Amino acid sequence: QVQLVESGGGLVQAGGSLRLSCAASGSILSINTMGWYRQAPGKERELVATIPSGGSTNYGDSVKGRFTISRDNAKNTVYLQMNSLKPEDTAVYYCNADLRALSHRYSSRNYWGKGTLVTVSS
Repeated sequence: QVQLVESGGGLVQAGGSLRLSCAASGSILSINTMGWYRQAPGKERELVATIPSGGSTNYGDSVKGRFTISRDNAKNTVYLQMNSLKPEDTAVYYCNADLRALSHRYSSRNYWGKGTLVTVSS
């Protein structure tokens, strides 16, 4: 059973910083792309950032220059450093991973975490 567990959300003032973490666990064989998405109340889920196992990162336009995604492959963990936070960054942040596990060793599947709430006050 593969699980993605996010942590690090909370309440922060505008201009502040937070660091989110997401650890993948279970019978994982390999992880391709990991990423963060977010969903604000009344809005659709949107891309925040993705990071492949090798290659360049990708960011949503609204977070470029403020957020940084990184990963620790040895720990199956992805991070999101969020700086210069704005009230419009308030959302539930979801971790995503495309990976192979023992139960589907020949093809990758997409997994989601349950989300962590980030609230930015003005």
